[in-house]
Amino acid sequence: MSRAEELIDAALANPANAEILRRLPGLGVAQTYLVAGCLYQAVWNRLSGWAPETHVKDYDVFYFDDSDVSWEAEDKVIRRARDLFADLGVEVEVRNQARVHLWYRPKFKIDYPEMQSSKDAIGRYLATCTCVGMEADGLRLYAPYGLDELWAGVLRMNPVNPQPARFLEKAESYRTRWPWLTIVPPG
Repeated sequence: MSRAEELIDAALANPANAEILRRLPGLGVAQTYLVAGCLYQAVWNRLSGWAPETHVKDYDVFYFDDSDVSWEAEDKVIRRARDLFADLGVEVEVRNQARVHLWYRPKFKIDYPEMQSSKDAIGRYLATCTCVGMEADGLRLYAPYGLDELWAGVLRMNPVNPQPARFLEKAESYRTRWPWLTIVPPG
């Protein structure tokens, strides 16, 4: 089994992931991916011998619609998602990646480039091994930096999003939950 197949298997073992992926087409938006924590944490949980949903605080969904980058348009999708996933008992956070550059600086005090796709945004997480996304069919995986470091538990700062302080804060947060992770110091 390839690393991609193993990740898909681990992620789909979490019933919330499987059901969110099944329902994602119902959002009616383009370039829709289930991303990040609920996926890579399923791997770390499997390697730790834990249930796949252990430590998953929310389920992030990316989509991309540059035809309307208003808050109102995104909020309509967020409200549709709230209705679509209400019965799952988990927090699903939906964001239009075409508009992140509009709110990122005020929130994090650093510029964020305008994205051209959901895949661009998946590739910008702070740690390279956390840059993963699954398309709605639950069979196609996008991991721009590969999967070897994810399975090895290696946290390395993303060179396209170099924020050493935020990276270290996030990496240490992961390591409090999965102590066997290794942090590669930035620089």
